[in-house]
Amino acid sequence: MYLTYLDSNSWLIEIGEQRVLLDPWLVDSLTFGNLDWLFKGSRTSQRQIPENIDLILLSQGLEDHAHPPTLKQLNRNIQVVASPNAAKVVQQLGYTKITTLTHGQSFILNNSVEIKATPGSPIGPTLVENGYLLKELATGLTLYYEPHGYHSPSLKDAAPVDVIITPLVDLALPLVGPIIRGRKNALEIAKLLQPQVMLPTAAGGDVMFEGLLTKFLRQEGSVEEFRSLLEKNNLAVQVIEPLSGERFELQLKKRALAT
Repeated sequence: MYLTYLDSNSWLIEIGEQRVLLDPWLVDSLTFGNLDWLFKGSRTSQRQIPENIDLILLSQGLEDHAHPPTLKQLNRNIQVVASPNAAKVVQQLGYTKITTLTHGQSFILNNSVEIKATPGSPIGPTLVENGYLLKELATGLTLYYEPHGYHSPSLKDAAPVDVIITPLVDLALPLVGPIIRGRKNALEIAKLLQPQVMLPTAAGGDVMFEGLLTKFLRQEGSVEEFRSLLEKNNLAVQVIEPLSGERFELQLKKRALAT
């Protein structure tokens, strides 16, 4: 399994000889509702669009997961798997192969990778977006992704999971509390899923943020603090901080396949 961190929530996952582009923001700036004054993300340098993508995987319909300028740059004939909210975005952009997954539903990519939607981040009072479990069918190796740190208790049925990509620190607003939930939630999912490797997402990479909202956002915790939490709880988990844009191989022990 190979991973390339493309900043913010964006990843290229190479699993089962398939190339999965996850929640890509690769070009232009990032805003919500074109409100630059409130929040704007900018890249220090533009990302090259990865080639030979087999699947675009979208966990949410918000711009930091389904980024319209990036999606406009990609081939509209690439297969897309998306949450219902994200599926609306790519439908409007003219994508031709869209599979919408609700919680508990699965999609098989080229007879090589199973992708299962799990309950993820709440957006507003009624909408819950997707997390994903990706399983390499030939080996049983599994990766779990949830970008805001909201983990469903139903994930216990998937344990053990080899790789977890999720926030390891909190991003909090005064009076509101954490809007990105790492720390405690990351520790709890580590206990539940017993991964070999964990990687941080959502709060890193070669990006800069500005706007009114950023004046109040506070990061609480650190990756080193999280490593210490794992040690104190006797969890033998490797925590990897990926370098932005660099492809690397995960050295994973294969688990016995269920019969």
